Amino acid sequence: MLYFCTVHPLKTYTVDEAQKRLEHYCAYQERCHKEVSQKLYEMRMIPEARDQIIVHLLQHNFLNEERFAKAFVRGKFRIKKWGKQRLHLELKRKDINNTIITIALKEIETEDYFNTFDALAEKKLESIKESNIQKRRKKLSDYLLYRGWESQMVYDKIRELIP
Repeated sequence: MLYFCTVHPLKTYTVDEAQKRLEHYCAYQERCHKEVSQKLYEMRMIPEARDQIIVHLLQHNFLNEERFAKAFVRGKFRIKKWGKQRLHLELKRKDINNTIITIALKEIETEDYFNTFDALAEKKLESIKESNIQKRRKKLSDYLLYRGWESQMVYDKIRELIP
């Protein structure tokens, strides 16, 4: 397996150049600290320069973990229809603090959450062309659990849809 660096491997950057690149990187889309640190690592910046640039980005509001987490939750819920457990897991993978994750998950309205879940479950069930009831249940539950919906919700919905 080959890995490619997103930045030219022999290019070196001054702190000011790297800072400008990272300002554009963060302005283009919300980023978390881990993504910014990874980008600086790929740019082969020394740890002191990385810290200095991250502090600058924080002070000038280019980098804000809470804002990132809220945008992430809204986007993944609306577009990919992820449940709260998957959202929580993915934010943990990005080293986001539990307090911030809790705040971000409040971005999802309860009514929207249940309506999205119901619509997703019903749509998926229509697409499952399995005649065996147990296999249908398994396919539907695997699909919903993978997307991070709470197991109790999933099993209740399956009992409702496939008696």
